[in-house]
Amino acid sequence: MNNRNDEKVPKPYDFVSFPPGRPNLQRPYGHHKYDQSRLHGTIYLTLKVKTSLHISTGAVVLGSDIGQKISLIKTMTQGVDNKLSIQGSSLKGCIRSVYEAITNSTLGAITSKYKDKMPSERLPCRKKEELCPASRVFGALDWQGLIEFNDANCENVNFATGFMPSLYSPRVSCDAYYKNGKLAGRKFYYNMSKAIDKKQGDGISVQQAGKEYTFKTELHFKNLLPEELGTLLIILGQDQKYPLALKVGGGKPIGMGTMTVNVDKINRPQNLKQRYSSYQVSENDDLTGDKLKDFIQKQIQVAHSKLIAKEQLDQLVAILRYPTDRTPPAGMY
Repeated sequence: MNNRNDEKVPKPYDFVSFPPGRPNLQRPYGHHKYDQSRLHGTIYLTLKVKTSLHISTGAVVLGSDIGQKISLIKTMTQGVDNKLSIQGSSLKGCIRSVYEAITNSTLGAITSKYKDKMPSERLPCRKKEELCPASRVFGALDWQGLIEFNDANCENVNFATGFMPSLYSPRVSCDAYYKNGKLAGRKFYYNMSKAIDKKQGDGISVQQAGKEYTFKTELHFKNLLPEELGTLLIILGQDQKYPLALKVGGGKPIGMGTMTVNVDKINRPQNLKQRYSSYQVSENDDLTGDKLKDFIQKQIQVAHSKLIAKEQLDQLVAILRYPTDRTPPAGMY
């Protein structure tokens, strides 16, 4: 590994600038009823791993504890069937950060240490009656939000054993982080065509989902405006003009954590009273095939016209675009 101060090594990240102007703070719609003029339902998703994925439990165990012939290994969450799992909170955090970046929103959270470096209009929302676009959808202090993320469960029975080099902490003192003395924007790590493997450094073995592993999950939404749902669908990579992939978990600087998303179907109850007075989900409420494509594109068009900050979306796609021929830099992480 090269010296940390070697500035010739390209950075594995870039910044999405903040949109001009203050965020539009409004009272969220609420949970008191399902509004017939708004959108409700469930999105069924398949997530496919494109570069090795590790989301740490924080525990390091003996390899023999999970059937591996290695000394120590950092673990991922596993379900009752021992299949790997991605916590819904990890997916929510990943998607929210993108939603904040491409709408005129505040940050969801910051550490107090850097509060004075933050533009005042980007400080997290603190009053549930005055929320930015992202906070109205994802939640804020005293506000639950309008979408819920289930854990994503791996369809593969086994898991892979990978290797993660030692990574440096973020260099927040670096000039690239600031503009006119304030934070320059939101930081995102590039999606890359591959991850650095164990031949290129030393560190610790990790339990991980290998390339092409697939996960299934559901995302529930209620009382969303079309532009809010459309923005979410853009982030999930459903706009062909803006080919995005998610960046999830640890090892982002070395290319890990790239996942593509397929929307398998969307269940939208047409008769809300009947839907919530029955134990059965009507298949007539499922959007698939051409109906699904048409519905998705309609919401995306509304999002572009009413909510998306185009300049910031263009900047983000330059970072999270997938497929990509970008490779991880060797030497400094």
